[in-house]
Amino acid sequence: MRATPFLFSVLGATLISAGTVVAHAADEVYYNPTNKASSTGFTTDYEDFRTIGCPGKQILDAPCKVPDSDKDGVFDNQDKCPNTPAGRKVDAQGCELDADGDGVVDGLDKCANTPAGRKVNAQGCELDSDGDGVVDGLDKCPGTPAGRKVNAQGCELDTDGDGVVDSQDKCPTIHAKTADGCPAPVVEPAPAAPPQKLVLGDVLFDTNEATLTQDSVETLDKAAASLKEWGDVKVEVAGYTDNRGTDEYNQNLSVRRADAVRTYLIGKGIPADRLTAKGYGETNPVADNATAEGRTENRRVELVPMK
Repeated sequence: MRATPFLFSVLGATLISAGTVVAHAADEVYYNPTNKASSTGFTTDYEDFRTIGCPGKQILDAPCKVPDSDKDGVFDNQDKCPNTPAGRKVDAQGCELDADGDGVVDGLDKCANTPAGRKVNAQGCELDSDGDGVVDGLDKCPGTPAGRKVNAQGCELDTDGDGVVDSQDKCPTIHAKTADGCPAPVVEPAPAAPPQKLVLGDVLFDTNEATLTQDSVETLDKAAASLKEWGDVKVEVAGYTDNRGTDEYNQNLSVRRADAVRTYLIGKGIPADRLTAKGYGETNPVADNATAEGRTENRRVELVPMK
């Protein structure tokens, strides 16, 4: 009876040794869970089915070949974008990446860092609706007419800073707060009305003399003030007499009286080159020499503007 345990021990050792031999003999088909195609590095869960066996095959059969038609590293049975162009980076579903989330995949996106929420074109670049070179997301003047020059904010330039943009500013380098950007025209004052002739009466002189009376001072001072208001107008100082006396005498007397008035006016600040003295004697009467009143009017000195 004691031989029985020993017999079982020998038998067990023999079976273990045989199993080891079988295990070594099966190295070529024994399941190896290592799987580089798996995200975990090992074959797990559903991967048992596709990497170890196919429907109708045993677990130790050769693994099935799972296709990756577009060669993006994601097998067709998981690829939601099966026609990805070669060389494109994809996500776990086999779809191309869109790093800036603008709806244009990185492989086509020429503006890969578009800020979130901006509208883009087919190349992934921000829209520039008015074509002024400033994208809509930064353009503070989005309706700029074509061809206009703009600043960094997309607004038309106003070189002189007068509030009128250059395209409408007729004087773009002159600061002027006007509708057309140009200074308001200088309105020249209306030309002064031509001065009227001044008639200085007989009270200026003593009878038959060219000497000025004391009463003539006020009249002549007013005449000088009027001449200054006339500006640079040249003036003829014309002397006249009545018809009493000879023509020669009257002519000489009218000249001397005209000279006396001219001299007084020069002394009051009227430039000498503006004044010319001339005597006309008893010619050109303005009243009837047959009466005392008429003769008084004819004895006169006139200040006549020269044209």
